[in-house]
Amino acid sequence: MSNRLEFERPVKDLEEKIAELKTFMKDKGIDLSDEVNRLEERLETIEKEIYGNMSAWNRVQLARHPQRPTTLDYIDILFTDFLECHGDRLYGDDEAIVSGIAKFHGTPVTVIGHQRGKDTKENLRRNFGMPHPEGYRKAIRLMKQAEKFNRPVICLLDTKGAFPGKSAEERGQSEAIARNLIEMAGLTVPIICVVIGEGASGGALAIGVGNHVHMLENSWYSVISPEGAAALLWKDASLAQQAADTMKITARDLKEMDIIDKIIPEPQGGAHRDIKQQAKNIEEVIKNSIDELTNLSKSELVQQRYEKYKKMGQFTFVNDSISVK
Repeated sequence: MSNRLEFERPVKDLEEKIAELKTFMKDKGIDLSDEVNRLEERLETIEKEIYGNMSAWNRVQLARHPQRPTTLDYIDILFTDFLECHGDRLYGDDEAIVSGIAKFHGTPVTVIGHQRGKDTKENLRRNFGMPHPEGYRKAIRLMKQAEKFNRPVICLLDTKGAFPGKSAEERGQSEAIARNLIEMAGLTVPIICVVIGEGASGGALAIGVGNHVHMLENSWYSVISPEGAAALLWKDASLAQQAADTMKITARDLKEMDIIDKIIPEPQGGAHRDIKQQAKNIEEVIKNSIDELTNLSKSELVQQRYEKYKKMGQFTFVNDSISVK
């Protein structure tokens, strides 16, 4: 049984009660099936209530769930013949970004994604999924290679942000992110981006300039984390929940503002509840994007990407209220 979050406690309590009754029935040979059925029906009702009325902060918590699938989890399921490529040819390799070539439904593609760890040891090795500049330079190196061989680029976004430490700044963190934005804007192959967890600031956007940008239902995407916004606005990071509920960072919010293209549904309770089903949902959306974008010429791909980002943030005044385009 996977870990439950605090807002899921009613679900956890009922699951434990049901498991306890089933064990008692098995050990004592007493038929309590009616009681078990009643509790299972109650569990189904509570799950619908909880997961059908989640706040933005609840979704942030699910996006950060320690068991949430990572880029490598999806690569194992969605792609075949994956060959990981390392290094930026300037400084070294950054394990916070995984990149390589693979096949998707038989089509050669380039896959790039943030990679966090599953435990403390791996998180330290991968810097908790926060890339250094060499990670972004590795990513753009692979994208330029994809352009040379006319391969679609698929990016999976999941990071708390680019690493803000002294070592990253010394090696040109800001320049690396800016360079990626410029280069991705002009790539002549399809770029499909999927936010699979956290999408924080330039750390996510540096591999997120795509023709199509999709988000998992319980992921978030924003210029800053809720904690960072709370610290800036109210000088109190503990107000992160309040910030999350006002920042418009969920997939539904961003779809309404036309910042993303599709919301990819998750199994009830989050992607970690059924990784194979989640991968299947992602697979369908990626396939549709590739089918659509490969019909465009090189110049049309660049123009479509340009128009997509150009219209973001445009607004008009309608009856003294703001209407975002």
